Amino acid sequence: MILDKILSQAQAVKAELSRRNFVTMTVGGAVGLAFMPLASDDVRAQNAPAVPPGQKPTERPGAFVSIAKDGTATVLCNRMDMGQGIETALAMICAEELGVEWSKVKTGFGNQMPNYVDPMMGMHLTGGSNSVKNSYTQYRELGARTKAMMITAASKQLNVAAAQLTAAKGMISGGGKSVGYGDVFEAAMKEPIPATVTLKDPKDFELIGKPTGLKVSQAKSTGAQKYGIDIKLPGMLTAVIVDPPVFGAKFKSFDASAAEKVKGVRAVLPVDLDRGGKGIAVVADGYWPAKMGRDALKVEWDTSGVAKADTAAMLKQYQELAKKKGLAVPGGKLTADTSKMAAAPNKITADFVFPYLNHAQMEPLACTVDLKADRCDVYTASQMPGVDTGAIAKATGVPADKIMIHVQMAGGGFGRRAVPTSEYLVESANVAKALAAAGKRAPVKVIWSREDDLKAGYYRPFTVHRAEIGFDAQGNIAGWENVIVSQSILKGSPFEAFLVKDGVDGTTHEGMKDGYDIPINVTVHHPEVNVPTLWWRSVGSTHTAFVMETLIDEVAAASSQDPVAYRMKLLGDKHPRHKAALQIAVDKSGYGKRNLPAGQHWGVAVHESFESVVAFVVSASVKDGKPVVHSVDAGVHCNRVINPRTVETQVQGSAIMALSTCMPGHAITFKDGVVEQSNYSDFPPARITDAPTINVHIVPSTDAPKGMGEPGLPPFAPALANALRRATGKPLREMPFKLA
Repeated sequence: MILDKILSQAQAVKAELSRRNFVTMTVGGAVGLAFMPLASDDVRAQNAPAVPPGQKPTERPGAFVSIAKDGTATVLCNRMDMGQGIETALAMICAEELGVEWSKVKTGFGNQMPNYVDPMMGMHLTGGSNSVKNSYTQYRELGARTKAMMITAASKQLNVAAAQLTAAKGMISGGGKSVGYGDVFEAAMKEPIPATVTLKDPKDFELIGKPTGLKVSQAKSTGAQKYGIDIKLPGMLTAVIVDPPVFGAKFKSFDASAAEKVKGVRAVLPVDLDRGGKGIAVVADGYWPAKMGRDALKVEWDTSGVAKADTAAMLKQYQELAKKKGLAVPGGKLTADTSKMAAAPNKITADFVFPYLNHAQMEPLACTVDLKADRCDVYTASQMPGVDTGAIAKATGVPADKIMIHVQMAGGGFGRRAVPTSEYLVESANVAKALAAAGKRAPVKVIWSREDDLKAGYYRPFTVHRAEIGFDAQGNIAGWENVIVSQSILKGSPFEAFLVKDGVDGTTHEGMKDGYDIPINVTVHHPEVNVPTLWWRSVGSTHTAFVMETLIDEVAAASSQDPVAYRMKLLGDKHPRHKAALQIAVDKSGYGKRNLPAGQHWGVAVHESFESVVAFVVSASVKDGKPVVHSVDAGVHCNRVINPRTVETQVQGSAIMALSTCMPGHAITFKDGVVEQSNYSDFPPARITDAPTINVHIVPSTDAPKGMGEPGLPPFAPALANALRRATGKPLREMPFKLA
């Protein structure tokens, strides 16, 4: 009920906006004209109107906070939670200023309305570890504004001057009188929104910085939590899609007679797919009859007009490209003097290979579309509901202001639910449209099994690095030439206009050089391959951190220097956060102070991504050709911490995900354009028996918070690789590791 009340208030905000401005704010935002092809011509030239302080949609308390008569407060999250704990963290920030008892706080999610855009980016986006970082001040002010408006309302109700009233623990008191938040909230929302508010002194924080369990922990641990795949609507049907074996291919013909005989199958329909492909949707009363119907379907495919990726051939092509300089990375990173590098007495030449990776999130993709003649309701876990609204409008012909995205909790995402083409939502809309055209209009939930998404999804790009380093006996690096060969994630997407510069996709080289004061030249090749690529947790840093941190370790070893001391020297005085994160991990691990058992070795790495720094110190060995991790200590510098428990769990989860990328067989490979893997059985993640205890140590800070959803992943694999190099005497240049 409380959630419905908040969303109804958001709808009221929507009614204040003209259709043209609504579409502009929903579809465009900070990406501006990049998304305007999704809107009508008269929208493209418009900008959101100037709004007085406190009146922006992102500043309006009524769209985020609601308080029931019993004092229960609901705080809406302006993003999607996929396990990173932001629904709790943002509610903590708001509740801190609001002055409500934490036990009486509930959480929920917003939608594609302008209220719920990222206030710093101006678009709807859950990604880039930006949630807490970009909304910290926003949610503090939302809480403070709500409290100020309630004090104004209470002043009128109690006939006590507002200056004499204080608000805390859900009560407003003063002048010998008091009233509960729930008794004044409705009246408070009719008061003017203050342009400015005074925020608490951080020394008085009662919630922020305290280890706090997630509001959804009990529901998740008991199986009561509802995810996007759990949506049920009256009269709803379920659909699965038959995808072509090669991306972009189309069917020549299909025989649906056997499929239509499966009990529960309602329709077998051709549908347009992402990337120009054409497939078939089997619609039924539930998932199982839909799947059985699909299994009975006979399809003849036409793959003649599409390129067919082959991993073995790509490896040769990429390695040849890596021997040549590519496009120079813009922004002053060409700093190495090649003549000095050539004259250096010591050299390392290294070729690295990183495979395609699938996101393989625990909850497979699902999207429910209720397409009516004049409106469309979509229920799914979306990382970019504003972009998705524009794409669905284009696909269905329903005006954007008649579309509602009901954002759901997600069982993992790692970037998979933030597709610039809105792929899985558009395909779901196409199924709903085809169903309506066949005279069988109904809400329809489209489900992708793990096999479906593994074989026909999006992937982290296959990537090759070639590094040439020249250095002297003291480890002074004279020059470092680094060539990266990788598909562009952003080319051809709406993000290309502002994230691809001089032909170079910025996500490809992010993380190279950052932190260390060394002369390095980075160039990039972006080959065209018929494989759809997408950001994957920590994006470019998944490979750049590995290259940087393993080679830094090798230079330290070649110059007979301790790897920690060598890093500290290279970091110098300009990177105190790196040094602090590394030092706390070293101190807590016992590195250099305790002797490891025979066969075990230390490994160290530190890396900054998304403005947070994480260092790992691990001890590891090799057994039966597999890495065995014995201990892990992480040092984290993410500035002010909102909830230490979520920082801890994000680093632990990131480390396990990174460990998976090191395990034998964890790679997506292609043969004749077809993905060779199908499920966890042949794309194996780390198992519970592989998982070590991971101790997380946070560097105290009072600076504005940064993000933690992704930064824990990049430094783990190189730390482990550095330990295994000491164990085997051989550097690791390929992932997953090959130790046998």
